[in-house]
Amino acid sequence: MTVIEDIMVLASDTPLRSVERDEHLLLAPPHPSDLPIKLWHDHPPLEVVHYSQQYRAQPFAPPRGVYENDRIRVEWQTMDNRQPFYHRNCDVDEISYQIAGERTLMTELGVIEHRAGEFSRIPRGVAHDNYGRGESHLLFYMPAPVAELSAPIRTSQPTMPPFPGWQPGAVNEAVTQCMGTPGHDIAVFPADETLLLNRIHAEAERMTVLAAGTGGDTPLYGTDELRLGTTTVVPGPRRYRRTLDADEIQYQINGTRTLLTQRGLVTLRPGDFVRIPLGVAHAGVVDEPATHISLLSHRELPRIAETTRTADPYSPGLLADLTVGDAR
Repeated sequence: MTVIEDIMVLASDTPLRSVERDEHLLLAPPHPSDLPIKLWHDHPPLEVVHYSQQYRAQPFAPPRGVYENDRIRVEWQTMDNRQPFYHRNCDVDEISYQIAGERTLMTELGVIEHRAGEFSRIPRGVAHDNYGRGESHLLFYMPAPVAELSAPIRTSQPTMPPFPGWQPGAVNEAVTQCMGTPGHDIAVFPADETLLLNRIHAEAERMTVLAAGTGGDTPLYGTDELRLGTTTVVPGPRRYRRTLDADEIQYQINGTRTLLTQRGLVTLRPGDFVRIPLGVAHAGVVDEPATHISLLSHRELPRIAETTRTADPYSPGLLADLTVGDAR
């Protein structure tokens, strides 16, 4: 079957060029070489990391790192309690995506009651704390400043008390560098929580809440080296994408999607992460609409979490079993 491949770069939503491909040849291993030297690398298949979207009671623990380089960190977290300190980042904006459950985000710029499917951005240098109830969320630490690329659905508000039953208590504030990873604190000290939360009345700035898109590509946040957004894949003709200058981290929000790549074929379900290296062509196949988060990074973004499973090697039989089309 003939398919179209769009060749992309991070800074543009328009392809550099679009190429017609024989899909079998696009996904198949290279022809054997007659030369007496090894020309090609043996690349490993794509690796999937999975965290259940269903809340499971467990003791409080720091967020779990999933992907990280020296400038970006992606984490998964689950909570059914209060975070035990306020946190202030020295070097990054902190973006969160609410997977499930309820979470109160408390900051000097107001309070946000997070619902599933929502994003927010804590600007560099803003103190914040969380109170989660049977919830899970993702964290994206990205070099500041990060631009917001979509219109907000609401903003943080002055709320006192920030949640029912709140009482001011003995809390610490931790100022950190290196994306807030454990052991990278600069200063930890007692803080007056009431003073922190009442600071909003002297601030004109508010934090905004953005929503996951419901159709096609929805850009949400960006810098010169990063793009974060959501993509909804619908049944239709398959169209491949190859990004020349960015690794892509995908997180499956909802629906089931079969990912076809030059590093193997794998079915993704809600709670799955996958990393597609730069320069690798890929497409998604769905029976029903399915949505995932896409993080494009100009720098390599290695996996640091344990692998759950790997993609299957391409075979004509696997491809033949896919009887529906796709979009990105």
